[in-house]
Amino acid sequence: MLDSLKGRLVVSVQAYPGEPMRDPRTMALIAAAAEQGGAAAIRCQGLADISAIKGKVDVPVIGLWKEGHEGVYITPTLRHARACSLAGADIVALDATRRPRPDGLTYAETVAALHSEGVVVMADCGSIGDARMAAEAGSDILSTTLSGYTGEREKSDGPDLELLEQMVAEFDRPVLCEGRVHTPEQARAALDAGAWSVVVGTAITHPTTITSWFTRAIEGKE
Repeated sequence: MLDSLKGRLVVSVQAYPGEPMRDPRTMALIAAAAEQGGAAAIRCQGLADISAIKGKVDVPVIGLWKEGHEGVYITPTLRHARACSLAGADIVALDATRRPRPDGLTYAETVAALHSEGVVVMADCGSIGDARMAAEAGSDILSTTLSGYTGEREKSDGPDLELLEQMVAEFDRPVLCEGRVHTPEQARAALDAGAWSVVVGTAITHPTTITSWFTRAIEGKE
């Protein structure tokens, strides 16, 4: 499964609470459209969305469950991760920072439990320190997802290619580039920097944000 992602695009299909597209059926249709466009996998959030998307696409589904708005909130506990797997996720994405987890388990304990149940784990990292911890814990995939959001690294305008290159050089497993990949050129640059795959969300699947980019430009706010 991981080999099928090499050198390919992963599309993140998510909508935020209160938005018009916040509906599992809508998310599943967008995921299917992304698959038709060449997406090698779909990343999605929430049990209903995972289940709906899994029933609509043939490519692997990377599932996560966001709960809360600060600290560890991307699949924050073992319970959340197991639920994602049961909902149909082929890969479960976890917050892989060194911050305390709500259920008191360490990241390594969470990964060990999931591996014992045959779950493939993607580690959403915010720094090279996080990536080292996640690799030591046996994570199957590492990602730059949380770079710029945990206080350890400055938030770059585009993808954090510096962190990506560090991770690719240091670890012998797939490293995905995720976070602020807003143009095809940036996606290509990430692959050239050694990314196993590139995850793009907002620039493909979030029309509210895309519209705001154009609106600001037209109104002279950028």
